Amino acid sequence: MPTAVSVEHLSYSYPGVDNTPGVAVFEDLSLTVEQGSFVAVLGGNGCGKSTLAKHFNAILLPCGGKVYVCGMDTSDEEKIIPIRRSMGMVFQNPDNQIVANVVEEDVAFGPENLGVASPMIRQRVDRALQQVGMFEYRSHAPHLLSGGQKQRVAIAGIIAMEPKCIVLDEPTAMLDPKGRREVMETVLKLNREKGITVILITHHMDEAAQADRVVVLSKGQVVSDGTPREVFSHVELLHSIRLAAPETVELCKALNDEGFRLPLDRLDTEECAQALYDAIKA
Repeated sequence: MPTAVSVEHLSYSYPGVDNTPGVAVFEDLSLTVEQGSFVAVLGGNGCGKSTLAKHFNAILLPCGGKVYVCGMDTSDEEKIIPIRRSMGMVFQNPDNQIVANVVEEDVAFGPENLGVASPMIRQRVDRALQQVGMFEYRSHAPHLLSGGQKQRVAIAGIIAMEPKCIVLDEPTAMLDPKGRREVMETVLKLNREKGITVILITHHMDEAAQADRVVVLSKGQVVSDGTPREVFSHVELLHSIRLAAPETVELCKALNDEGFRLPLDRLDTEECAQALYDAIKA
């Protein structure tokens, strides 16, 4: 499959303050993301997840190495606008992305800045709001919406710019369970039905389990990379970097420590229940 993002030997350090040394985040990181895939990036605090996400949108530029988005070098100043058209970014707090007093005006903000003609903007806004299930709220004030609804409006604003890829930096961190579910349903729909490449930065294991691929970062390095079943079955590795597996896997691991022989790749409750039933029955 074609490559959406290519990270080649990336190094990056945040500059120091008042003559203090800078803080190195990446020294030699390489990673590729295929077009149309859904990749979740996990890691503990300070591992570089958000820093990596900002490189995908050229908010941050490499100190060394290269980052390519849809074949474009993020260090090429002439490519910044095309890169940001191709790679939309959704942040943790939707209030930081909402700029208008009416939902449809907010969604129109991005296309307007890209110079899209007015008739086309109308079509894009309506289509984007329909895709995230917020069309009926198009004339509402964003500040009256729930957290999950605000985040879906923020996602609609990105969709209206028609990016090939979307990177979401912990988009559900500030939401309640209902809001988290709404956002994840929207993200899955965009990937499965529209073919948009999704890179999800998250600390929620149940969200990562819905991805095609999980990449785990620790101290600026990739320490695990594979399908959710492959990555989450390595419970000891996750624990060593202060991460937990999904609850179903943690349950099976705890029972195995007591003498059971349960598989560690059961990611949903039905699979886990069936594995427990089979073990007890045997």
